[in-house]
Amino acid sequence: MNDPAATDHNYRPVVLGVLTLLVLALGGLWLARKSTGAGSHAAAAPIVVDVAETMRSDVPLYLEGLGTVEAFYTAKVAARVDGLLERVNFVEGQQVKKGDVLAQIDPRPLQAALDQAIATKAKDEAQLGTAKLDLDRYIILAPQNLVAAQTVDTQRSLVAQLQAQLNIDQAIIDNARTQRDYTTITAPIAGRTGIRQVDPGNNVHATDTTGIVVVTQLQPISVLFTLPEDSLPGVSKALAAGSVPVMALLRDDKTQLDTGTLALIDNEIDASTGTMRLKATFPNARNTLWPGQFVNVRVLVQQQRGVILLASAAVQRGPDGVFVYVVNPDMTVAARTITTTGEETGGAVVVTAGLQPGERVVTSNQYRLEPGTHVRVQGGAAPAAALAQRTTP
Repeated sequence: MNDPAATDHNYRPVVLGVLTLLVLALGGLWLARKSTGAGSHAAAAPIVVDVAETMRSDVPLYLEGLGTVEAFYTAKVAARVDGLLERVNFVEGQQVKKGDVLAQIDPRPLQAALDQAIATKAKDEAQLGTAKLDLDRYIILAPQNLVAAQTVDTQRSLVAQLQAQLNIDQAIIDNARTQRDYTTITAPIAGRTGIRQVDPGNNVHATDTTGIVVVTQLQPISVLFTLPEDSLPGVSKALAAGSVPVMALLRDDKTQLDTGTLALIDNEIDASTGTMRLKATFPNARNTLWPGQFVNVRVLVQQQRGVILLASAAVQRGPDGVFVYVVNPDMTVAARTITTTGEETGGAVVVTAGLQPGERVVTSNQYRLEPGTHVRVQGGAAPAAALAQRTTP
């Protein structure tokens, strides 16, 4: 019969050996993994980033607003006398010059009135001539007491009345001629015609409110826009210094339509909105601006000289404020707190503290970085000033 104590004594060394081997195996596995992890970390590839180089440059400072294009002049061409519209001499959308004949009203009734007024004056001139002859005779006979003094005075008064009547006749002739001239309708300004409102063959009246056509001057053209009232000192200072350039852009804020100058600041601020109205004039040589069109407006109020520019893509915001990642000579990055003006111009911002010209800052993949991370620069370092210069008028 087997002794249990002897059996337990025989198996104990075996169990201890197995446990020892298991502990050694687990330790070796842990050391292998640790060594592999350390080797992987040491061999980790640097982060690929884009960089931009800071530099000093002259930077334009713009104020931006929303504007509406308006014709420089607008004239509604309408009939000034009643009559039949005989013909229309323009094509809708045609460019016309000042004084071009646009329409013709039947002039015959008004020509007849003019002829009548001329004839009336001729009759009164004949009567005046006879009255003057009679007065001359009476003056000769009066010293001989052959004509009463009252007769002479009466004749002298008649001559004066007829002379006054001639003045009235001339005024009637002038008015009749003016009315007849109104039958020829001319362009009051140079510009483009709109849609015709009346067709030939219709009777037109001086009291018509629709008119015949509207002519608008498009070259030059105006843009009315608004800016916050806080912009008034800067704009006023720029306007007092000379011509203020203004750019008109499409609503995408990228496509430039035309470049003009600031004409005026309105004489009051809208208290309900806290904005001021301004007007700019554009040559519009290519007709890129059209009345009623909405555009974005940029006003150049200041040219900043010798400031440090930084690509806006490099700017990061953290709990301690605005910072950027600066690339060190050993290709590691360091976080640098900076101060900017807060204004962006053409993809760049002006830095007032924290950076020096010539430093390279990271503009991509910042979310993968931390201080001390190794990086590899992709491409060359684009100068930040090149961004702002694209928008210089």
